[in-house]
Amino acid sequence: MTAETENNPNRVSDSSSDSEVQEAQEPKADAKAEETKEQQEPIADAEADSSEPASGDSGGELEEMQKKYLYLLSEFENFKRRSARERLDMFKNASKDLLVDLLPVLDDFERGLAAMEQAKEVSAVKTGVDLVYQKFRGILQSRGLQPIVAVGEAFDTELHEAISQAPATNEALKNTVLVEVEKGYKLNEQVVRYAKVIVAV
Repeated sequence: MTAETENNPNRVSDSSSDSEVQEAQEPKADAKAEETKEQQEPIADAEADSSEPASGDSGGELEEMQKKYLYLLSEFENFKRRSARERLDMFKNASKDLLVDLLPVLDDFERGLAAMEQAKEVSAVKTGVDLVYQKFRGILQSRGLQPIVAVGEAFDTELHEAISQAPATNEALKNTVLVEVEKGYKLNEQVVRYAKVIVAV
């Protein structure tokens, strides 16, 4: 032993006690570190778990939106096909209502022809034909068909078609319609057939 040791016999024991204290503190620090790590791991796991459903939900929403898009696209294609078919049917059957209205006139003509074979008086036949004509004209007028007035009117290229010319007997008759060869018609104020006329010059 040195003089120092002899003078201070507690020095060795102090150093040994210091090392024991240090060793005792080290396990406590390790325990705290492990405890902190264990506490952090569940938090990290919870964050990972919470992120997984979010990605799953977004994937489900995307799939649902794609299904809705395909459904709407299919509906639109069906609508286009249906509209085209309806438009074609409308063009084909545009005159259906008019033809249905004219069927009674056709029936009257057939009955009139059958009656003419046995008729002995011309006046009766004439009366029957006139009745059928009035009925036929009434149906057409109810549909908007109107005759174009031509004879005595000034020649109008918007209404009349000149097929011939004739000399006027006086100056007042010049450029007027003298004879109507074929009657013209307007449907709802639109000319569907020009009147064929002879014009005075």
